[in-house]
Amino acid sequence: MNSKEIRNLTADQIVAKVADTREELMKLRFQQVTGQLTDTSRLRTLRRDIARMETILAETQKAAK
Repeated sequence: MNSKEIRNLTADQIVAKVADTREELMKLRFQQVTGQLTDTSRLRTLRRDIARMETILAETQKAAK
């Protein structure tokens, strides 16, 4: 998910997306530990997506104040 797509979402939608992405990341970590994960680059992508969403969320909350 890129920055433009995230900026078009509301704050509540971003929070929901972060929660979903964190859950997916947790599932992938379990798969990695058990040896079932083949695409390990997905972990890095999800971590970056979470950071991107949290940064944009903080920016919008700061601008709202």
